[in-house]
Amino acid sequence: MDAPNTASDDDASVALVAPLTLAATPIGNLADLTDRVKDVLGQADIIAAEDTRSLHKLLHAAGVQFSATVVSHHEHNEAQSSKGLIAEIRAGKRVVFVPEAGMPAISDPGYRLTREAIAANIDVTVAPGASAAVTALVLSGLPTDRFAFEGFLPRKTGEKAKALAALAVETRTLIFYESPHRTAATLQAMADAFGSDRSAAVARELTKYHEEIARGSVAELVEWAESKTMKGEIVIVVGPAPAEEPTTFEQALADVRTRVQDGERLKAATRTVGHDTGHSARELYNAALADK
Repeated sequence: MDAPNTASDDDASVALVAPLTLAATPIGNLADLTDRVKDVLGQADIIAAEDTRSLHKLLHAAGVQFSATVVSHHEHNEAQSSKGLIAEIRAGKRVVFVPEAGMPAISDPGYRLTREAIAANIDVTVAPGASAAVTALVLSGLPTDRFAFEGFLPRKTGEKAKALAALAVETRTLIFYESPHRTAATLQAMADAFGSDRSAAVARELTKYHEEIARGSVAELVEWAESKTMKGEIVIVVGPAPAEEPTTFEQALADVRTRVQDGERLKAATRTVGHDTGHSARELYNAALADK
């Protein structure tokens, strides 16, 4: 196990800096840029940004003083860029990666850079901050004790339907990212896969002035999304599939009777039904014999 990069209680205000630091950026509200991230950016030799224009705007608005070289690191150049950044780190440079918005390495090219740094035995740390996925989850009002982040669904209709069908019985709350112009269609696909009554929420423009959270059934949210022009980054949160009601002894016994009527041997039928329902095969056997 890798040794943790820790600070003592007395050093709690010190910005931890590793050869590679992954730094979170605000998802909307500039006030969510932490002091630690500002310090990390000020100490960097190289800042690798998913969107350099957004980074410069953020640094200017936040009044961050920096002397680092700013380079692009995005989905179209991440393979070559990661190799170059690893080489710079080996040469003694301190590199900070910043995503366009939110926590780094979550649905962005910071993930590949992180994996390659770890493979190269380079120390990595995170300067955390706002997360659109977790923020939307908390605001949704849906269960937060168990959840799964699914990111972006496939764009093609068939592939999307297949992915959602595989999640139809998931008992954790599900979190998805989506683009504004595909939101209504994706919600409709969710209604088809999960059922129109499944509880859900759609969050947009999180932490911004026009922040909006719509809550209701998936069917209600389809109507909501179709009634307006969607703008901003979208997070869809879907509640867990309802837990299946346990099979009663009477229901299990009825299944045994049906199997026997269809020609299955009583002992085999009670063994199978007992295994599937959790009821005692012996008790089912005795109850079925009492019918005769």
